[in-house]
Amino acid sequence: MKSNFLVILILSALICFSCEQKQEREIKQYAIEDFYKNKQISGGSFSPDESRLLVTSNESGIYNVYEISIADGKQHQVTNSTVESFFAVDYVPSTGDIIYNADKGGNEIDHFYLLTKDGSVKDLTPDSLEKAIFSDWSLDKNSFFYLSNKRDPKFFDLYKMAVGTWKSKMIYRNDKGLDVNAISWDEKNLALSQNITTSENKLYLYNISTKEMKEISDPGIKGIYNASGFSKDNNSLFYITDAGKEFRYLMRYDLATEKRETVFETNWDVMYSYDSEHEKYKVIATNVDGKNNLKIVSNQTGKDVSFPDIPDGDITAVFISPDEKLMRLTVGTSKATSNIYVYNFDSKEIKKLTNTLNPDINPDDLVSTEVVRFKSFDNLEIPAIYYKPLNASADSKVPALIWVHGGPGGQTRVGYFSLIQFLVNHGYAVLAVNNRGSSGYGKSFYKMDDLNHGEKDLMDCIYGKKYLQTLDYIDPEKIGIIGGSYGGYMTMAAMAFHPDEFKAGVDIFGVTNWLRTLKSIPPYWESFREALYKELGDPFSPDSVRLYNISPLFHAAKIKNPVMVLQGANDPRVLKVESDEIVEAMKKNNVPVEYVVFPDEGHGFVKKENEIKGYGAIVTFLDKHLKGNEK
Repeated sequence: MKSNFLVILILSALICFSCEQKQEREIKQYAIEDFYKNKQISGGSFSPDESRLLVTSNESGIYNVYEISIADGKQHQVTNSTVESFFAVDYVPSTGDIIYNADKGGNEIDHFYLLTKDGSVKDLTPDSLEKAIFSDWSLDKNSFFYLSNKRDPKFFDLYKMAVGTWKSKMIYRNDKGLDVNAISWDEKNLALSQNITTSENKLYLYNISTKEMKEISDPGIKGIYNASGFSKDNNSLFYITDAGKEFRYLMRYDLATEKRETVFETNWDVMYSYDSEHEKYKVIATNVDGKNNLKIVSNQTGKDVSFPDIPDGDITAVFISPDEKLMRLTVGTSKATSNIYVYNFDSKEIKKLTNTLNPDINPDDLVSTEVVRFKSFDNLEIPAIYYKPLNASADSKVPALIWVHGGPGGQTRVGYFSLIQFLVNHGYAVLAVNNRGSSGYGKSFYKMDDLNHGEKDLMDCIYGKKYLQTLDYIDPEKIGIIGGSYGGYMTMAAMAFHPDEFKAGVDIFGVTNWLRTLKSIPPYWESFREALYKELGDPFSPDSVRLYNISPLFHAAKIKNPVMVLQGANDPRVLKVESDEIVEAMKKNNVPVEYVVFPDEGHGFVKKENEIKGYGAIVTFLDKHLKGNEK
C-alpha cells in the first residue's frame, strides 16, 4: 500500500508540474501604435443639470473637449482641434456654455476660451503673452476668479471676470511675488503664500479692503504651509502643513479667535482636501507609498463615508456634484488607463462611463507594479516602483532600465504609463527609482538632495542598478537608464560622470547645462525662482562653480555609451539648445547618438503621432544598443 501511495504521489507531482509548464503562455507583444490607441481621459465637471460630464480626451489623436452622458455613457466630441491641444476647464453655470484652455505648440502660455452652444469661440484672455490660470467660481456663480501675468510677465495678479459681459477687474495686484492660494467666499480675504525654499514657505491672510497682512504660518516653525480653502461661513481657513512634523497634515484656522486645530493626520502626506458644494462632505487625499488614498468624511457626523468597491481599481480622484447626490470617480490601475465612473449616494449605484484601454490589448499581457525598496551606498532605504516582464526567468534573462522621474522633487507613482508598459511588453524590466529628494516620503527625505543634485541622488540610481543585478532573471550586463526633464538630466549625468555604469541612456528633454537653465527659467516662475536657487544653486553666485561641475554638457567628452535624445522645439523650461549642444558634443566624440525633435511640442509630448514616433524609436534604439538586436 505504501509503495502504491508513493507512486500516486509521484504521478500527481508530475501531472502538477506538467500543468504548471502548460500554464506558461506566450505573452503577446504589441506595437507602439496599439498602446497609443488607448484613450487618456481627465477631468469630469458636472453640467448645470448634472446630466453630463465635461472631460478632456486624446481619442482624436490630440487633446480635445468631450461630453459624456451620465445616463448611457455616450460621448460627444465638443471641440475638433487638429493642431493645438484643448483642455476642458468647466461649464459656465446655468448656461451650458464651456470654458477651455489652450497654449500654442506647448509654449505654456495658456489662454481661456469661451465656447458657446451656437459654436462661437471667444478668447477671454487675449493678450498675446498672457498666461491665465483658472481659480474658482464666485459664490453666486456669476463670475470666476483667475490669475494672470498680463500686467507683469513675472507676477500673477488676481482678476474677477463677469459671466455675460466677460469683462474683468483686478482684485489683487501682486507686486511682492506672492502666490494666491485661496479666496474667501465673501471675497474679503485671500490666503497668500511666499516661497522661501522648495521645502519652506510662509502663509498669510490678506484683507482685500484694508490691505492688512497677517501671518498664518508659525514664525517659529519652518515648513510647508498650503491653503486648502475657506469655509462657506468665512470663519475658517483650512491649510496643509508639515510644520514640526515629518509628513503633511490638515489644519483649521479660526479667523476670529486665531486658534488652530488638527483636522486630519496620518503617517503619509495629505496631498489635498476640499469640501463639496454645500459642505456635506469633505474629501481628503493622502499619498500612501506612491498611491492615492482617498477618503470622504461626513461633515455632519465626522464619520467616513463608505466607498463603492471597484475590483482591482485605484481611485485616483473624486469630484462631488453641486447637489451632492452624485460623485465622479477617476479610477485607474498600473495595467490600464484611467476610467470614469459615477456613483449615486442615494441609490448606491455605481456606473462605469468609459473604456479607455485599447480592446486589442489583453490586460493579462500587461504587468502590475510592485513597490520595492533597496539600500543605497550609505545604507539609506530607497523606494521604487518596479515592473517585471511576465516571462522573465533565470532561464530567460531580460535587460533592464532605471527610470528617473522629473522634478527635482517629483515622484514616480503607482499608475499607468503607456511608454513603460510598452517597454516591459517588449522585454525590459523597469525600476522607477524614487531617489532621495523625491516627494511623498517625508520632508527629511525630500531635502536630502538640496545643493547635491547629480551626486547622492545619482548614486541612488546606480544602486538601483546594483539591486537589479541581484535578481536572477536580469541580465546584469544589459542595464540602461531613462528619464524625462530632471530624469533626463540624471540620465545624462549618469552617462557623463559614471560612463561605465549604464550600457545606454535615453534623455527625454533633460537639462544638460544648469547655468543656462537656471538663468533662463520662464518669467512666470519668478515667485519660485529664489526657492529654486536655494535648492539647486544660484547661477549668479559662487554656486556657479558647482553647477558647472554637475552639468553634463561640460563633461560630454567622458560619455562613451550610446544615447538617445528627444526634445520639443517649443519647450520653455528646458530649451532646445540644451539638447542640440549635448548631441553635437557627443557626435564629435563619435558616441552613437539618435536625436528626435518635435517642432510642435513643448515640455512633454501631447500628440499621439509624436508619442508613437518618439516612444517607438526608443524601443528600436534600446533593442539595438541595450538588448543587442541589430536591425
